[in-house]
Amino acid sequence: MPAADPLAFGREGGLFRALRDAAGADWTGYTWHPFVRQLSAGTLPLAAFRHYLIQDYLFLIHFARAKALAVVKGESLQAMREKAAAVLAILDETKLHLRYCAEWGLSEAEVVAVPETAETVSYTRWVLDRGLFGDILDLEIALAPCTVGYGEVARRILADPARRAEGNPYQSWIDTYAAPEYQALAEAAAARIDALGESHGGAARFARLAHDFAEAARLEQAFWQQGLNAAP
Repeated sequence: MPAADPLAFGREGGLFRALRDAAGADWTGYTWHPFVRQLSAGTLPLAAFRHYLIQDYLFLIHFARAKALAVVKGESLQAMREKAAAVLAILDETKLHLRYCAEWGLSEAEVVAVPETAETVSYTRWVLDRGLFGDILDLEIALAPCTVGYGEVARRILADPARRAEGNPYQSWIDTYAAPEYQALAEAAAARIDALGESHGGAARFARLAHDFAEAARLEQAFWQQGLNAAP
């Protein structure tokens, strides 16, 4: 039996781990993208990070819309309540994100004036499309790579022997996703996929779900890459 992966969320034998394993290089290409490796090393160009921060704010708006759709698609009243709370949490996060942008010299006026890039549009509208035309499992599969993936990104950075642990200009970003609160959120999202896999026929639908999961990972890669492309 292979050793357990200390980077992975979800339980052994669960749907999330199976999807992550099936995504293979697409998942690794997302969670250990050159953008992430440069965050770890503290060498990411400031222009790349600032571009990412702006587009991430725009992404959050549509992430809230997708979570709102999860209220509609929710399989139970309890699930609807939890998703409604998540929508409010993300909307609050947009305010925090703007304050964080200000710490990097980006005013709210500057951030909201920037249009969405093609990469941001492609990713966010794809998530909404999967939710509109699928059920709650389809939607959660489209959302999970973001939520859980950032938790794994933080784990990968902390495990990186080349990490700049002292004086890293991006340490505050790393700390956000390495924090116990976010790690618990990511674990809960993976557990949600495992539970929905059992209740909504995940095994019978695995090929389609694996395709969507890998596609989300590829869209996340493109989201990172646009930041690198924005740097001079």
